[in-house]
Amino acid sequence: MELDLLVVGAGPAGTAAAITAAGRGLRVRVVDKARFPRDKTCGDGLTTGALRRLERLGLDARGLPSYTPVRDVVIVGPDGRKIDLPLPEHGEYAAVVPRVELDHALVQLTRRRGVAVDEGLAVETLELRPDSVAVGLDDGETVEARYVVAADGHYSTVRRLARPDAPPQLGTWHAFRQYFRGVDDSRLWVLFEADLLPGYAWVFPLGDGRVNVGYGVLRDEHTTGKQLKALWADVLARPSMQAVLGPDAEPEGTVRAWPIPAELRRDELAAGRVLFVGDAASVVDPLTGEGIAQALETGSLAAEAVADGGDVGARYARAVSRALGADLAMARGLQRVMGGRRATQLSMSILGLTPWTRRNFARWMFEDYPRALLLTPRRWTRGAFTAPGAYVHPVSPTEDPVANA
Repeated sequence: MELDLLVVGAGPAGTAAAITAAGRGLRVRVVDKARFPRDKTCGDGLTTGALRRLERLGLDARGLPSYTPVRDVVIVGPDGRKIDLPLPEHGEYAAVVPRVELDHALVQLTRRRGVAVDEGLAVETLELRPDSVAVGLDDGETVEARYVVAADGHYSTVRRLARPDAPPQLGTWHAFRQYFRGVDDSRLWVLFEADLLPGYAWVFPLGDGRVNVGYGVLRDEHTTGKQLKALWADVLARPSMQAVLGPDAEPEGTVRAWPIPAELRRDELAAGRVLFVGDAASVVDPLTGEGIAQALETGSLAAEAVADGGDVGARYARAVSRALGADLAMARGLQRVMGGRRATQLSMSILGLTPWTRRNFARWMFEDYPRALLLTPRRWTRGAFTAPGAYVHPVSPTEDPVANA
């Protein structure tokens, strides 16, 4: 057996696991059924937490062609009230990057760290053994590794093979996305429409008049795909959305829909020697639908657990619970509160009271500090509430920015 770790999936969670594992001296390999660059349906937004984790991995996302920093955010309430939220200027606190660029850059970085990334290979079989996992690929190869990290998304093939009796994961949210061009507004917009709550619609800037437009709603088992598609057309036609897009906006490409898993279950983070990360672990923020920061973090935590040894599955579950448990629990509670129009409008009235409330809500919304930091004193460390954004310090010679790819 040559591998310590086989990572299935080369998105943010998988590449974070591979880069971290290689940094700890593990023998690691990555396989993905896709070929990069490939699109991934997403809002394309990067929070402060995501940007800081990318920086720690050694990826300078500012070098990506469509990287668009966000300086101003506008929230529109159900009653049409608008609140401007300025982001701090000391570093990068939010940005938008198409996943086709971000994920490809992470794959390139993983290879430059000495990890083999094999594209166009799908997993077909999986055998859990006492001291290893045997994974059969669709080219006929069988790969044996001490551990497997399943970073293969919401419809995880590895999860289905490792837990054949488990019910299918349907997703907590459902979202639609389409790119537009001809939009003369560089701000990031969040639109709280009454019938979408606790969901929302968005317009995220991508530079040169391009934007990522979408909406996300809680999944209802009685809602059909036909109804959701009709709702997408309705959202696009609403005056609130048209006011942001402007008269010259034109669709670019097709509309895409996808489920969003946002229900962390600690006892389902591992199955024997298989660890689930990112969307395969359902660690998306239940309040915002953000999942890139959580994917990067769980990927790194899984690799660290394998490197540290012992009861790896239990170690990983504890690490995820400690890092994300309180924050995701708070987000779920706030999701329930934000389900009502009156509560949403009251919340907006409070956050819009003063420049201080607007500034700090923006920092909280973009994960400048953890969701539940105020409720978890163990995390009150120096600078926890005042840390700068990402990319404040010059890139050191040991780092490997994507601009040099």
